[in-house]
Amino acid sequence: MSRKGINQKLNQCNILSAITSDDIINTDNVQEAIMNAQKEKLLSKIHPYKITEPKSKNGRWQTYYKDADGERKILRAQTKDALLEKLIPIYFQESHLDKFTFSDLFLEWLEYKKTVTDSPNTIKRHEQHYRRYFEKSKLHTTPVRQIDTLLLESECNRLVKEYRMTRKEWNNVKTILIGCFEYAVRKKYIAHNPMDDVKILVKYRQVVKKTGKTETYNTEELENLNKYLDKMYAETEDVVFLAVKINFLLGLRVGELVALKWEDCTEQPHLHVVREEVRNQETNLYDVVEHTKTNRDRYVILVPKAISILEKIPKQGSYIFMRNGERITTRQIAYVLEKYAQRQGTTTKSTHKMRKTYASNLNANGVPLDCIREMLGHSSLSTTLGYVYNPLTESETYNLISQAL
Repeated sequence: MSRKGINQKLNQCNILSAITSDDIINTDNVQEAIMNAQKEKLLSKIHPYKITEPKSKNGRWQTYYKDADGERKILRAQTKDALLEKLIPIYFQESHLDKFTFSDLFLEWLEYKKTVTDSPNTIKRHEQHYRRYFEKSKLHTTPVRQIDTLLLESECNRLVKEYRMTRKEWNNVKTILIGCFEYAVRKKYIAHNPMDDVKILVKYRQVVKKTGKTETYNTEELENLNKYLDKMYAETEDVVFLAVKINFLLGLRVGELVALKWEDCTEQPHLHVVREEVRNQETNLYDVVEHTKTNRDRYVILVPKAISILEKIPKQGSYIFMRNGERITTRQIAYVLEKYAQRQGTTTKSTHKMRKTYASNLNANGVPLDCIREMLGHSSLSTTLGYVYNPLTESETYNLISQAL
């Protein structure tokens, strides 16, 4: 047997004697022996850089290593053993990463996302999207380090084509890909984000352009709806009808509307918007959280009509809109609009259309777009523009154009 073979046998014998005591294997000793063996392997075979001793009494042991980008980095520790323990994961995790699949990456990224978001619904939505689009794709079982731009581009285009996605749908789905690969780069699993160069070459599904007829309550519709709300409130004294009525004067997200408290009414003619209701998709329960969708509070102007509606509402608790001692929910607001549409024999316009009607009426009456943006709580004008439609009837539009020309 060669000298090398004899040394290997002796080393194995030393490990075996270290991990046994009275013919009983000690698991603590096993771990220690394996760690020592890995340290020896690092010194003799793998680590190419010199390990240097401290030059002073308070100095530290140090060496170098190359990161995932091939850049040389310095590594320091108080003792030689501690330095080797830092080096071991750098080298011995590589084989694990070779088998680390996209599905593994998604699960790890999702755990990270849970620590940086307050919304369980966001996590739930990511899980749903992954199951629908990625679980049956090539990416699911492919090791992350084998996913290049061409493979990713091919799968992305297939998804858009196969599921006939609109541009907006695809932007929602690709959030997972962008998030996962950005996370992988930051964790040094990969050196480059393959999503950076992906191009969608197939056509998105075209959507019918939205108009004021479908996205807002026009002047005539809003007048009829207000008559209905006044009539129902007079009959029932249910403040849910006032809540619907006032939101055409506030333009709040419906979750913000039902989370309003009396303390949010400031001395000046403003309403302080600081919280919202959210529905937990796992429990299907409605909860109020102390932030808005954008995590920014804002002040909305209270016009005289809105103030007069607030003055009609009896104070039954901390929330403004309550029924039988309970806070009114977004679902109850939606139900009012559904029942109205049913009586009218028309298609229901969602609660979000109240917000768009508010923005469109302000715009039609000359309110500057930047002011509308502030009232809606948007961070960019481009978002606000997506809320502005023509809220006028055909005859009103005709007269306006005639006057202009």
